[in-house]
Amino acid sequence: MLRIHFTPRDLARTTVSTQPAPLWEILLSLHMLQHSDGRLVFDDWRRHVRTKVAPDQMRLLLELTPVRGYSPDFLTPAESAPDFESALDMTLSTPRQQIRSELDLLSKWRPVSPWTRELAEGSRTSLRKLGGAIKTYHDAAIAPYWKSIGTHVTADHAYRGDAVARYGVDRLLSTLHPRVRWVAPVLQVLDMNDRDLYLDGRGIELQPSAFCWQVPTKLRDPDLKPILVYPIQHAPGILRQASTDPVPDDALGSLLGSTRAAALEAAVSGCTTTELAKRCNISAAAASHQASVLREAGLITTRREGSSVRHEVTQLGIWLLAGHGSGGIRQNATVAG
Repeated sequence: MLRIHFTPRDLARTTVSTQPAPLWEILLSLHMLQHSDGRLVFDDWRRHVRTKVAPDQMRLLLELTPVRGYSPDFLTPAESAPDFESALDMTLSTPRQQIRSELDLLSKWRPVSPWTRELAEGSRTSLRKLGGAIKTYHDAAIAPYWKSIGTHVTADHAYRGDAVARYGVDRLLSTLHPRVRWVAPVLQVLDMNDRDLYLDGRGIELQPSAFCWQVPTKLRDPDLKPILVYPIQHAPGILRQASTDPVPDDALGSLLGSTRAAALEAAVSGCTTTELAKRCNISAAAASHQASVLREAGLITTRREGSSVRHEVTQLGIWLLAGHGSGGIRQNATVAG
């Protein structure tokens, strides 16, 4: 198992990302394409991708991403990026020596091909091919599902943030995933290679992912920024194409009314009635009424928190937003400290 060692400073610098990481979703989705697990969740997506991505483009990517073993760290840059284009630029700007050493390591799991050999030698043509293949794959396999993925990741963050607010970082780490155990001050990740990772005050970023399946994963290089990618709760319907909706993107507003639709989306990250009123630009009385209607419909829950109440979206509300919502893309938030 992997043992991640925390100091008090690391606990204070533990964060949960509020948004999906596009290159992690690309890498992990390429893994999902190479086996048949999670059929109820992923089979429709698999069929779509296999008809949209040309075999020659897919071959280049699969040469770098074995379903078991090692995938190069440069495919998933440690530093956060605001969008896919920026993240891809980081990958393509990786120092040649890092690319070479990581591809040498990859050769233990994947035979060296003429293309990966040229990539390891620093060929600009090969690097451009890599960038083109990643963009083609992203546009077909990730971009159409981005709103849906973003909604579920944002909801996961709200759940984790609430656990920290109510019970502290111990609850966050002890309930992260069934294959993760928190035995303070060590986080044990089962099913990973037997090794120790000492954070040494750097903290760690916890990255929820739609395509991470069954077991969390991380960057291999211990000197890179510590990131632990873990699966969100998987259920049929978490991958829904925004582009295939039979009605326009404002359908949720048409169904619920624009104010109520905004209130539902505001509840994804959790909020009090006062915060709900501010986010929707309505009075507190109107916010209370909208929350009441959403609660009675089973789309949000409300619980008392001190002298106020807190509203949070339910799974039913998430599914509704996954088809029509904005994806809830926001900046990373610190959950401890």
